[in-house]
Amino acid sequence: MEIILKEDVVNLGFANDIVKVKDGYARNYLFPNKLAIPATESNKKILAENLKQRSHKLEKIKNEAMSLAERLTDLTVEVSVKATDEGTVYGSVSNSVIAEALKEKHNIELDRKKIIVQGDHIKELGEHKATVQLHKDVRIDISINVIKEE
Repeated sequence: MEIILKEDVVNLGFANDIVKVKDGYARNYLFPNKLAIPATESNKKILAENLKQRSHKLEKIKNEAMSLAERLTDLTVEVSVKATDEGTVYGSVSNSVIAEALKEKHNIELDRKKIIVQGDHIKELGEHKATVQLHKDVRIDISINVIKEE
């Protein structure tokens, strides 16, 4: 079934994308949660007109994402956590912890869902990488330094 996404859906697509999904996924999850609409001919025409009108606004959003990406380039996020002497972290460092550290230490506010940590979470001290999806076309890798709390 072809659908038009109304919002960004992780591992599926971005708002206003036309994607193919299984019928049950669309009927039982996407439509009831108002994340998508069916891709009928009339809905496709409405989407095309809306995209034409929003192109200027989308360009501005993309430029803002590019400027934020420039701020994040060569930035190392330092996260201090409780850990054992061997370097194993009590608990884990997830994307929400990284988002909080960015806000506190660098005054950059990001949605935690836009931060993708390799392996879902970090369980060891040291240098790690994460990807930040700022826009459909703007992705940047950031460095995370996990240190032991004193």
